[in-house]
Amino acid sequence: MRPKIPFLSAFLLLLVSYSSQNPNPKTSNSSPSPSPAHTELTNYGFPVGLLPAATVLGYAVNQTSGDFSVQLGGACKITLPPDNYVATYSKKITGKIVQGKIAELNGIRVRALFKWWSITGIRSSGDDIVFEVGMVTAKYPSKNFNESPACEGQHSAS
Repeated sequence: MRPKIPFLSAFLLLLVSYSSQNPNPKTSNSSPSPSPAHTELTNYGFPVGLLPAATVLGYAVNQTSGDFSVQLGGACKITLPPDNYVATYSKKITGKIVQGKIAELNGIRVRALFKWWSITGIRSSGDDIVFEVGMVTAKYPSKNFNESPACEGQHSAS
């Protein structure tokens, strides 16, 4: 079993709370349908809320190798209350995807304890999503990611 770091668990708990309870009118509720990239996530067993509600310029998935890339309209950040943790999405997100697992993930980071931490993998495990940050994991209900969070703006820490 992998060790758990309390601050990472707290951060991911805030992400879950934010993505399921955000009253911000800029969320993807204003968009009538998800982008093809968001829909592709569901084809692999993931909720659409793992991608921000940013403009997706394009995406590609190699059905044989699982290599994928998603091109967003720009880098974005999501500030998570009440402790102001920040999650950032680079303009380009890459990795390998197979049914229920994203590995070698690049382009999504969280800031905790004055340091940026890269989310290196995500697994779908039954009704849960498991986030990997190196050897550390945190598990949360996947239903909390049924809606895409809205980007708050640009950032330079990609």
